[in-house]
Amino acid sequence: MASAATHDTHVDEEAPGPAISVPDSGDTGEGGKIKMIVQLVKKCLGVKDIAAMRLSLPASLLEPIPNLEYWHYLDRPDIFASINDSDDPFMRMLSVLRYAFTKDLKFIHGKVCKPYNSVLGEHFRAHWDVVPLPYAPEELEQQVDAGVETSKSETASLKSGKSSKSTGSGLSSTSKPKSPSTAATSLDEANLAAQVSNLNLSNSSTPQNGESVRVIYLTEQVSHHPPVSAYYASCPSRSVEMSGIDQISAKVSGTTLRVAPGQYNQGIFIKITGGHGEGERYHITHPVASVNGILRGSFYVTVGDSTIITCESGKPGCKFRTIIEYKEESWLGRAHFLLEGVIHTVFDSDTTQCAEWTKAKHVPRDRVVAVFDGSWRGRIRWKRVGTGSFPAVDNNGVTRSTASSPSPSHTTIPTPHIPAASYSKADVASYYSTSRFSMSSRSAVVEDEWITLLDLSELDIIPKAVRPLDKQHPRESRKLWETVTDKLVKKEFSEATKEKINIEQRQRDEAAERKRKGVEFIPRYFVKNLEDGESTLTADGLAAVEEELKEDSAYCIEGVDPKAELAA
Repeated sequence: MASAATHDTHVDEEAPGPAISVPDSGDTGEGGKIKMIVQLVKKCLGVKDIAAMRLSLPASLLEPIPNLEYWHYLDRPDIFASINDSDDPFMRMLSVLRYAFTKDLKFIHGKVCKPYNSVLGEHFRAHWDVVPLPYAPEELEQQVDAGVETSKSETASLKSGKSSKSTGSGLSSTSKPKSPSTAATSLDEANLAAQVSNLNLSNSSTPQNGESVRVIYLTEQVSHHPPVSAYYASCPSRSVEMSGIDQISAKVSGTTLRVAPGQYNQGIFIKITGGHGEGERYHITHPVASVNGILRGSFYVTVGDSTIITCESGKPGCKFRTIIEYKEESWLGRAHFLLEGVIHTVFDSDTTQCAEWTKAKHVPRDRVVAVFDGSWRGRIRWKRVGTGSFPAVDNNGVTRSTASSPSPSHTTIPTPHIPAASYSKADVASYYSTSRFSMSSRSAVVEDEWITLLDLSELDIIPKAVRPLDKQHPRESRKLWETVTDKLVKKEFSEATKEKINIEQRQRDEAAERKRKGVEFIPRYFVKNLEDGESTLTADGLAAVEEELKEDSAYCIEGVDPKAELAA
């Protein structure tokens, strides 16, 4: 352990300040972990940005999953692949909104964890073969109409003293038949299976029929101080691409860890390269998240601030912009995870003015075309307002949604109803799962005018497929951290910490050698341009994407070996 301790205290000249470390207490139980976490929180108080510091933790506090694999924004690649399915610009915006809500299902179904810190030049790639899951609200409306008729029939039967079989409320209409699938992505075929992370345990909620498409993902750590990665995803058969620069800023505030986008993180950029929405570019900003329950050792995430989705470029005419406003949590009682928002029109002449609207209340009422509300951990519903969301076809088939919503003097825009903070989580869940035909006084809006966008509680994470370790590059995430993961899985925490320190020390030695030679690190797969917020693939990056598109899934690791045994 002496050599390990020496390595751990080695000065990192590129770091903005002294290292923050917590000694391993030797107690691997929950009590020992909580004590180490409390010590870490105390050391981080007053630190402006923890993410930019050199943070060295005992391996026992880490989840056995690489950071680049953990953050990929594709927990539902089937929804990402369906963004460009509709020929209606408004429906494409709804599809992007669905993607925004489903990209991080890990925070709904998984536990909050600390993955490995990425090292410079580390990279990760994976793919999914999925059946796209498009959004078809007309099917929901048909089910609603059928439900209304049945509801009337049931009411008449009740009045006459008779009963009839109850039908569904329509809230589960977005649920697709679930097919059993293997659980979390594994690190190799036998020893490192299921234990990688509980975050990926899932049943895939994809349709049973339809042609599957491939979605690929590539990411690389392009900077160490500050820690920054670039990423790219694509579904070529559906003409959808995603790119961005990933960086977080973290700060301890009281007993809460506040996580916000870093300096170079401008959000997620989605490009439509063909098909119905050819030329469109969607910009999705990140909200601010907080990790709570630190001192109790029971972590949970809350989300605040706003997310803005802006449609840029594409065909001429009116476009749409979405504001998702996450409701502030009360200091008392349980968290409710509530949100509300609007979709509004944007014209070429007022894009600058619209950019100043960051909350739903900022948007003029005659520009709103839809409203939505719900829980980012459960059901979210939406409602059209006026006719502005219905496109007009003109100019040789060019779609122009030139009509705006009617004046408030003609139509009253419904205000999304959010339950009071006094509701518990169970109450909120019950509130949003009541029949849409209910005439309850809790809502001033007629329930049958609302349509379910999706129910996040019913969607599971779809496991990724990754090339086996013997096919991976030495700097590829799973290969790079193989020894650490192996020790963690076996619960040999002291040995895992030694292996982790060796990897971190090697990175510092390489940095010192580059400094001695006066050379700069050049990423392999991405152009090192952090200012634009979007990533650009190099020739090697394009080649890696093509390789992943052609990869034979039969040789990839997907899910878990059911025969794998957990370490005792």
